[in-house]
Amino acid sequence: MDMKQDEITTLHDLYADTTQLMKQVRDVAAELPVSVVMPMLYKEIKNEALENILKHLNKCTYLKEVIVPLAANNEEEFNHVKRFFSKLTIPKLIIWCNGPKITNLLTQLKTQGLDLTSYSGKGRDVWIALGIASIESYGIALHDADIQSYDESLPTKLLYPLLEPELDFKFNKGYYARINIDKTAMYGRVFRLFLHPLLRSLVDVLHNEPDFIRFLRAFRYPISGEFALTSDLARDLDIPSGWGVEIGVMAEIYRNIATKRVCQTDLGFYEHKHQEIGDSTKGLVKMSGDIFKSLLRVLIEEDHIEVTRSFLLSLRVLYHKNAQSCIKEYHADAHFNGINYDRHLEETMVEQFSNELMTAANNYTLEPVYTRLPDWLRTISARRKIREELLEIVMEDNKY
Repeated sequence: MDMKQDEITTLHDLYADTTQLMKQVRDVAAELPVSVVMPMLYKEIKNEALENILKHLNKCTYLKEVIVPLAANNEEEFNHVKRFFSKLTIPKLIIWCNGPKITNLLTQLKTQGLDLTSYSGKGRDVWIALGIASIESYGIALHDADIQSYDESLPTKLLYPLLEPELDFKFNKGYYARINIDKTAMYGRVFRLFLHPLLRSLVDVLHNEPDFIRFLRAFRYPISGEFALTSDLARDLDIPSGWGVEIGVMAEIYRNIATKRVCQTDLGFYEHKHQEIGDSTKGLVKMSGDIFKSLLRVLIEEDHIEVTRSFLLSLRVLYHKNAQSCIKEYHADAHFNGINYDRHLEETMVEQFSNELMTAANNYTLEPVYTRLPDWLRTISARRKIREELLEIVMEDNKY
């Protein structure tokens, strides 16, 4: 536990009273409605964590609604998820994002000059949900559907800084300790072993700290999937698809609002289903590649860095050096706390992340254009009632 403040205001959980926070959120939410967006794949219906999430969401009676952007293969899967979420007593909307009705509506946008048919994945689903949530909600919290350590404090902590008049933030990023207490295991490997040493290496190879890198390094967990934002900000985000969505969102926050309106909040310990290590096509390795490509694109757009082969080779060498230092640091931290730490596995992962740096860089040079979903302001200008049309489809689909 610490009290350190940096360029981004940090709300530490020193002695936070969840009951009091919930009361204050409930009081303000009566005038400024708030929603939770929880994207999920159909396969996550089998995750034991989901039962617990619904139980604790039912305690968040201040919520206007829970919106679930869903990727399902057919109507049977969609109906299965609807039945499962009937346990949720507060209002909910299940969005079949790749269903025929929404697909047809998005296809119609091509006549207005917006082709959204080639997009898929978490980024597209979150984009749809933000469009619907921003119609009536003032604040929107996003979190994943596989959080095993979930309780009602999580959405409350995310939304509180946006609603409390004395704070007046517009974006709040959650951070947490990726430690499994029962297994005494340390996770969060993509951040610990990839992004953190990579950001340090970029500063080393560039011989200065670009503003966007400085912005990212001010966050305790810049790739967490848990954050909250105001609806006006949600309408003004260009969202990328793939695992680079979190970096893409951070880039949009960096571009659109002053840092004094941004904060991060301690969500405590966090446990969820862990990804396999994988390779360039799946798992943590693919995630690292997507993050790196998104990062490169933003640095070129914002700081005009030149990505050459010599730059990439130097970056890889420095990344490996800094990642090795991180392993030594985390090994010491784990040893002190009696946490199991497989140093050989961590070393192996660094090797795989290091290889993926070059693979992702090569893929980037073949397709350097940063493909992003258009923000909702542009989409609305192309088809004024598009959000309402989406909501109408979802309301109809959610009838029993």
